Amino acid sequence: MRASFRQSMAWLHTWSGLIVGWVLFAIFVTGTASYYRTDISRWMRPELGLAEPLRGPELADATERAVAYLALHAPRARSWFIGLPRPEKPVLDLFWRTRPGEPPGHVHLDPATGAEAVVRDTEGGDFLYRFHFELHMAPLWGRWVVGICAMIMLVALISGILIHRRIFVDFFTFRRDKAPRRSFLDAHNVSGVLALPFHLMITYTGVVTLATFYMPWGVTTAYQGNTQAFFSEAAWITTPRRPANRPAVPTPVGPLVERAVAMVAEPLERLTIVNPGDAHATVVALFSEPRGIARDHPQIAFDGVSGAVLEVRGLDLRAAAKTFTTMTGLHEAHFAGGAVRLLFFLCGLMGCATVATGIILWSLARLPRAGERAFPGLRLVQALNVGVVVGLPAAVAVYFLANRLLPVGLAGRAEWEIRAFFGAWIIAALVPLARSHRRAWCQGLWVVALLCLAVVAADILTLPQHSLRRSGADPLFAWFDAAMLALAFLFAVAARRVARYEAPERRHRQPLMAGSAMSAPATRIDS
Repeated sequence: MRASFRQSMAWLHTWSGLIVGWVLFAIFVTGTASYYRTDISRWMRPELGLAEPLRGPELADATERAVAYLALHAPRARSWFIGLPRPEKPVLDLFWRTRPGEPPGHVHLDPATGAEAVVRDTEGGDFLYRFHFELHMAPLWGRWVVGICAMIMLVALISGILIHRRIFVDFFTFRRDKAPRRSFLDAHNVSGVLALPFHLMITYTGVVTLATFYMPWGVTTAYQGNTQAFFSEAAWITTPRRPANRPAVPTPVGPLVERAVAMVAEPLERLTIVNPGDAHATVVALFSEPRGIARDHPQIAFDGVSGAVLEVRGLDLRAAAKTFTTMTGLHEAHFAGGAVRLLFFLCGLMGCATVATGIILWSLARLPRAGERAFPGLRLVQALNVGVVVGLPAAVAVYFLANRLLPVGLAGRAEWEIRAFFGAWIIAALVPLARSHRRAWCQGLWVVALLCLAVVAADILTLPQHSLRRSGADPLFAWFDAAMLALAFLFAVAARRVARYEAPERRHRQPLMAGSAMSAPATRIDS
């Protein structure tokens, strides 16, 4: 324990923030982008456009075409997943799993003809969404890393509140013309306090949404290891059935779709067929969540042979399950309209700024004074700061740029986009090791600004259907480009300020008596 409680909390806040700060920045950036996950996916699949939703017989016929394709191309699969057409993605999205060790299958179909649709292979916004909580690692390890970082983030938030005796005064204080350490401290305080309720909510709900993953012992004990029974009772899934290992003639899926749509008022989102062709085949209709904060997904399970309704889940949740879906809904903000979604996005940006200024402030506070030598790890921390705070936005811009520049028919195109993302990030993380600190920041910020401009240029030049080239086109492309231009402007302004910054002159105190010590030099950012 330090000299006082507040000093102990300050030590805890400082070191807990640094240890996971770089990972937290990546989590915040990709999580903030995920609020527009659907729009990013639409932008990265420009061939699709918008369409009216299918209803009634049209939807049933489209589903029959999907089942016919799967029966021909994936007869041995254990499960078929059919993503039904939506206005923002008007194709049948088919996915199937075969056996362990065999790669899964994935294809898009034209719902009107059943032919394979010409859609560029891309993960779209789903890559950023999954990176947010898995870091593109194996799901088990990725979620554990993110969960530990989220828990430490809660510690940093609470300890940060405790050390701020003047939290409301700090909110209205920003001295941008002072020394860098003071300016970054003020920026850290303002961005942290302004969106503090959001930071607490998003961090806590992020941990809670995967609570059973991090702490499975209660479920394991109460359900004697049968976790699927818990998920079924919580209405997350319908009760699974073991295969009978006897072939049977499946019932037509079209009538099941029409019955499901008549039973639930929400749009039908996905159809899952488990054990197709088996006597215990199950057809599960999954609907979009009803309007509201809680992220409930009503589900209806049909017998795949007789067509009888086996069970209905998610229409009337118990209190505990409702609380959980509310936490999930708050975290993902699917309930949010345009204005609320923008508010969540801006609060997410402030979270990025809070983490970024925090890790930069740590290195500024430890710059050597005149006559002192920097401790060995400072140079590495400075390089990591640049590699993460500048490198990650650069990697995201390269990811978008690869989507426009790679050939549409390239084999494994989605993987090449992801490789471009990580390749750009690795380069951005290594370059600061060979540059002075100030030059690395300045050059890195200019590169991100130019990459954002390149995304806009590539979008306009490669898309004949762009809003600036054809009237009446989807306005999404213009809005996306406007956002990239705004980011380019912000990064360019930051680069210009770093390049033009001049450290304040060192001032010495007047000696009170002969031999008195002089004040410490001002903090420098070009060390």
